[in-house]
Amino acid sequence: MDFTLTPEHKMIEQTVYDFARKEVMPIIKEHDRNHTFPHELLPKMAALGFLGICLPVRYGGAGMDYLSLGIVSEGLEFADSSVRETIAVHLGLHALPIFQWGTAVQKRDFLPPLATGENIACFGLTEPGAGSDVAGMGSRARKDGGDYLLSGEKMWITLADVADRFLVFAKTDPNKGVNGITAFILERGWKGLTTGTIEGKMGVHASNTGWINMDEVRVPASHRLGEEGEGFKIAMSALDNARYGVAAGAVGIIKACLEESIRYAKERHTFGKAIAEYQLVQQMLAHMQQSIDIGQLLVWKAGWLKNQGLRNTRETSMAKWYCTEAANRAANDAVQIHGAYGYSDEYNVERHLRNTKSAVIYEGTSQIHTLMQASYALNERQDRPMRCELPAYDPAVWEAES
Repeated sequence: MDFTLTPEHKMIEQTVYDFARKEVMPIIKEHDRNHTFPHELLPKMAALGFLGICLPVRYGGAGMDYLSLGIVSEGLEFADSSVRETIAVHLGLHALPIFQWGTAVQKRDFLPPLATGENIACFGLTEPGAGSDVAGMGSRARKDGGDYLLSGEKMWITLADVADRFLVFAKTDPNKGVNGITAFILERGWKGLTTGTIEGKMGVHASNTGWINMDEVRVPASHRLGEEGEGFKIAMSALDNARYGVAAGAVGIIKACLEESIRYAKERHTFGKAIAEYQLVQQMLAHMQQSIDIGQLLVWKAGWLKNQGLRNTRETSMAKWYCTEAANRAANDAVQIHGAYGYSDEYNVERHLRNTKSAVIYEGTSQIHTLMQASYALNERQDRPMRCELPAYDPAVWEAES
């Protein structure tokens, strides 16, 4: 077993952390305060290849592996959760499902604009009355000649008011439950498609979160992803991608909390000595480091499985569950170490605490992942290959231009 990052991985790690420190951190606090999306970062992220980091070169991507996606996610969330969310949604929840499930024509037409940032994309599964209970969705799609007419509403959609393209899910056969769900790719500007922004969020203020409304939106059959009834499988495989990015990002935020806590603990003196010398402070710092070590191993294991083209639902769920809970604890401890200053947005740890709360909710709540892991432990749930695996990483293929 080799836990050493390759020279290419180390190069990506250096690049993304430099980007986080030099481009994201100087501007993100004001965006967070003003609840504005950092549009200026998108072309810079595209230029570095982040928006298509694990897509083959022939589709405009950087031609790197899935572990590289984890490294980029970690580095971006080291600066702020909002920026990492863009990668998770645009690439993990939209572009990768097209790469995995799309026809040759769909991959040729849709992926290059996504990889280069010409188009920004989002994913619409959750509805006002259907979150974890996907079968409860109310969106409907009915055939009309060679097209489909979609109606329904999606809620809590990251990038809803920013995206050019939308991967949404609707029931083509309501009598079949989850087996009657189908996936569709929509484009901004289509008649009947409107979006809006949700205000008043607790955290991730620099990320756009909103709703999508569909009123008899006409969708050509060429924009259906997969076959009718495959939508649930497509959505679940997409969530494996996003949960992987969420887990990796959570490791990044723990690293940020540890770095800032160590710096503050060495500078802050009480009763004649630095608070870093107090054992209860050291205990919190030690737990952060422990969480980094455990979380990184879980993320790397999931990334390795993805590179092999193997099913990784259980491992990715475990990584997401552990890392997000650990990040929330780390951010809470970081605020505690900073004391009253930690309660002010003068220091980044206040923002990290607000942001980590969202991570234990989206892409499956901690309670959902707890139940999933119990089902695996009790042998009540077993994963079988069902076209839910990403293509195995092959550098010769990924790096080829045609």
